[in-house]
Parts: sequence; structure tokens; C-alpha cells
Amino acid sequence: MDMNKSIYEMIGGAPTIRRLVDTFYSKVGAREGLKEIFPEDLKETADKQYLFLTQFFGGPTLYSDQYGHPMLRARHMPFEVTPTRAKLWLACMAETLDELGLEGPVRDYMYERMIQTGHHMVNTPDR
Repeated sequence: MDMNKSIYEMIGGAPTIRRLVDTFYSKVGAREGLKEIFPEDLKETADKQYLFLTQFFGGPTLYSDQYGHPMLRARHMPFEVTPTRAKLWLACMAETLDELGLEGPVRDYMYERMIQTGHHMVNTPDR
């Protein structure tokens, strides 16, 4: 990893983030147990995720510029995010990172950040 560059820069910036988001949401939209808490049309969700991940990985502050502070946990409170759903979400992300060919320390760092975020979003126990 080049510590003088952001993850956003190391993975190729906007085009890679867009591919990541598009690939990821194609998986989310098909994943039983997860797709139920997402809208049928994932375009707006994917667009917000693009803005967020751009910022999250060190690119321009697109999300905050448009929507203010991300407040991720608060924004996810209306949805039943269970430990099982967090695992499904993370599985979709792991598959996506692999499909994009991200590997090594950069991939590990990105996935670790996603694990932390996914677990932080849990707001409902499994039933």
C-alpha cells in the first residue's frame, strides 16, 4: 500500500467505486434475506452508496456535500438490520471485492472497514 495515497486513489478512483457499487447492488438485489429491506429499484440507494464510498475511502466528500454528515446508524434505524443480514451484506461485499480483482493489503483494508461498518449497523436481533 502506498501510504501517500488514499484507498480511493489506489483502486483507481471513481470508475472503480462505480463498478464496486453496481456489482454489489446486483448481488444485494438478488440475495434472499437481504433484498427484503431494500427498495425494489436500487438506483437511488446505489447512487447514495457511490457518494458515500467515494468519501469513505478518501475521495471527494461527495456524500457530505449533498446530504450532510453520513450518520450511518441513524439513517439505517428504520430498517431491521440483523446480525444475519449484516453477514449477508458483508458476503455480497466480499464477493464484489473479489470479482473486481481487488487483493492484498488494499482489499483487506477495505473489507475490514466494511466489517466494522456492517456490524455497527445492526439494530435488531435475529429472531
